[in-house]
Amino acid sequence: MKGVFWNSRGLGDLAKHRFLADLVKEEQINFIALSETGRDEFPDHTLKKLCAGREFIWHSMAPHGRSGGILLGVDLEVFDIGAIAEGDFYVKFTLRSKHDDFKFVLYTVYGPAQQQNKQAFLAEMVNTCSKESLPYLIGGDFNIIRGPEDKSSGEFDFKWPNLFNAVIESLDLKEIVMSGRQFTWAGPGDDPTFEKLDRVLVSTEWEIRYPLSTVEPRDRNISDHTPLILNKRASTHHTDQCPFKFERGWLIRDGFYDMVANIWQSENSGCSPLERWQNKLRRLRQHLRGWAKHTAGTYRKEKKRLLAILEKLDKKAEAIPLSAQELDLKHYLKESLVSLLREEEIKWYERAKVKTLLEGDNNTRFFHLVANGKHRKQHIFKLENDQGRVIRVDQLKSHITHYYKNLFGPPDESEISLREDQIGDIPQVSLEENQALTNQFDEAEVRNAVFQMEHNKAPGPDGFPAEFYQVF
Repeated sequence: MKGVFWNSRGLGDLAKHRFLADLVKEEQINFIALSETGRDEFPDHTLKKLCAGREFIWHSMAPHGRSGGILLGVDLEVFDIGAIAEGDFYVKFTLRSKHDDFKFVLYTVYGPAQQQNKQAFLAEMVNTCSKESLPYLIGGDFNIIRGPEDKSSGEFDFKWPNLFNAVIESLDLKEIVMSGRQFTWAGPGDDPTFEKLDRVLVSTEWEIRYPLSTVEPRDRNISDHTPLILNKRASTHHTDQCPFKFERGWLIRDGFYDMVANIWQSENSGCSPLERWQNKLRRLRQHLRGWAKHTAGTYRKEKKRLLAILEKLDKKAEAIPLSAQELDLKHYLKESLVSLLREEEIKWYERAKVKTLLEGDNNTRFFHLVANGKHRKQHIFKLENDQGRVIRVDQLKSHITHYYKNLFGPPDESEISLREDQIGDIPQVSLEENQALTNQFDEAEVRNAVFQMEHNKAPGPDGFPAEFYQVF
């Protein structure tokens, strides 16, 4: 899924038609959300030109006086339309993605520039979004900044930013922060004021579904507003087999310790202790990879089953008292569910790398969102070199590979040499120190080193973290 949000400042210019058509073709855009179009209706041939001839369905909203106007279109080859609605400041589509069957609501908004209308805009946003049962995203020109950092110069009034932030917090929305640019609007003149008026907000459920989503700006050449590209973005790193990663949550599963011990003891091939150690780890990785794949589906089914039975018991308890046997069953099911949720929480805790919260707190959703934010920060969107910007994924890979090959390639010839016989002014290791350094490691030293390792740190090249070696 990929779309563009843009305050086009009118659509009478043919250059804007060509810009949108090229954007759709070059970046495979699936929806177009335009604000301040200045028109109520558009001829079919204009709409066809905007989407580069693709099969889009469109809905337009008339402007209020001289300003405003919204046009929203989506690709029918990518989405099914459930409903179309509009308010005073928004147009929304209820959509189903044909790719993954995900249902959500897409809003595009145009916030009023007039101070007297901003309260009505925010009130409509709260009243409409608070009633949504589906995940949703809201993008467009809000005409309100969120903080002093969203304005380059001039006076800053806290009134509307504070109200806007309060609305975002009350709706539990998350902004997908734009990368590569600080502001989205430029005022007139040679020394303009810059502000960030355009943004994309998503509900928690939408972000959980598309954790790698990004918002990237495009050039602001034919409007004073920057087009924003929303990309749900799948990972660009593809391999035949993902690297093995030991999940710390496995350690609390019943029977896991015995299973690992049996596999470890069953593998004894190798001519030396080091070879036997490596073969045991290799055999264990192979088994755990397949075991994890099999149990992942079982975990989800078991969680769903437990929740369904507990819901039935809760509904029954509302009508008649539960029997002693049913109460025992309810307690047993709750304990089983807590165990499953505990493992899920540990999984996202280790991905989030958050140290300010303790394991054991019920913070799975928080850990999940923090981990998603880290994934976005780890992605390289663009680089700059002497020839200009490098944007496309294949060009980025080629540029980075070439750069490091040159950096770590054969060294330049040098006339500097090292005299290995000149050691008089260099402190030397004594015989006693040398003996201590070359002694064989004993079991107590190894054990002491292993148990000094901190928890929830990156695993070694074998994929096993410190907790694995401390337990086994």
